[in-house]
Amino acid sequence: MGDVAVVSEAELVEGLRAGDSAAYREFVDSNSANVYNLALKLLGDEQEAEDVLQETFLSAFRGIDRFKGRSKLSTWLYRIAYNASLMHLRKRKRMTTFSLDQPFGDEEQAGASSSRHLVDWSTVPDDQLLTAEAREEMDRAIAELPESLRATFVLRDIQGLSGAETAEILGITVQAVKNRLHRARLKLRSRLSSYFAERTVA
Repeated sequence: MGDVAVVSEAELVEGLRAGDSAAYREFVDSNSANVYNLALKLLGDEQEAEDVLQETFLSAFRGIDRFKGRSKLSTWLYRIAYNASLMHLRKRKRMTTFSLDQPFGDEEQAGASSSRHLVDWSTVPDDQLLTAEAREEMDRAIAELPESLRATFVLRDIQGLSGAETAEILGITVQAVKNRLHRARLKLRSRLSSYFAERTVA
């Protein structure tokens, strides 16, 4: 077997700017799954996620000359995908009076008063956490998070990006990322506590 050539990010960007088809394929193949998953978690709709996927790469290809290299190429692409997803969310809001922040409404204080009843997820057996039903319940809980918290949680805890990368994508400070992530985790624990409590009772 021959050695596989490793293309640096600078070389990839150069290839994209030159319109090289191989560079385009590598760029799409390396990032499409992450872009799609981000859009799907933010939008909760497969067709819209597909639309965002196409819009993201089209915008990236058209705007590659504006990429300055101050961040990783993947981080820049995530930001494009995030903004495209926001456009879809705003379009929804114009079509309906439903607010994405409504599911939790004013639960900040309610959550604080009931926090002593939360289940410690570290005590939940792995086989229960990994069931299809549990994953679906988690997806529903994530979908009910306010948009700003949902985006932060998805980027940090699902996509595994750093606090600095997440801050750059969302256009906020690293401390704001930490604050949002903490709030998102608390809301998810509150939302899923009863579900796991019922399944950990002997």
